[in-house]
Amino acid sequence: MSTHAAARVAAPTRREQILKEAARLFAERGFHGVGVDEIGAAVGISGPGLYRHFPGKDAMLAELLVGISERLLAGGELRVSQDAASGGGSREALLDALIDGHIDFALDDRPLITLHDRELDRLRDTDRKRVRRLQRQYVEVWVGVVRDLYPDLPEHEARAAVHAVFGLLNSTPHLGRPGALPDRTDTAALLHRLARGAFAAAGAARPAPDGIPE
Repeated sequence: MSTHAAARVAAPTRREQILKEAARLFAERGFHGVGVDEIGAAVGISGPGLYRHFPGKDAMLAELLVGISERLLAGGELRVSQDAASGGGSREALLDALIDGHIDFALDDRPLITLHDRELDRLRDTDRKRVRRLQRQYVEVWVGVVRDLYPDLPEHEARAAVHAVFGLLNSTPHLGRPGALPDRTDTAALLHRLARGAFAAAGAARPAPDGIPE
């Protein structure tokens, strides 16, 4: 492999390292509390050296928040398409797969949840609108699967349930300090049970006005 080809292979890895450390530092100290030099030091390069990869902190923040929204949507759509390609398996298994995919994000990318909550409004208008559009599409992937599993659940209630479950799963930054999360396997299993329980409650038969179940 030529030197130029090797550089092309290595460059994305360096970008990923920079983004990972930027996300951690932004989440810990806030966007304005972190300098380019600090991000560079965290990955072992000079602050000015970061400009070979990103024009500035704003670009890092945009790539982090747009990037995770793209990855979540792509992952959700992939699970649905794989299910369709296999002839359509259990609706419950597909919902389980969506939940597990989001739990992986919620446990492994906790700084990005904090960043989204605190810093989304710092994005340029075009980037912020892109994040919102991707998020809406991701929600609709889930709504379709939930309504397949619970066909009597009205669409607006299914959408509300999906948002509620996202809020539950995205609570992971409040579970403890970074690096101090309870056992990952146990935490993932607990989050999964809670998510399935929420959907089951939403899809359960609702009592009619006279108190008789429908």
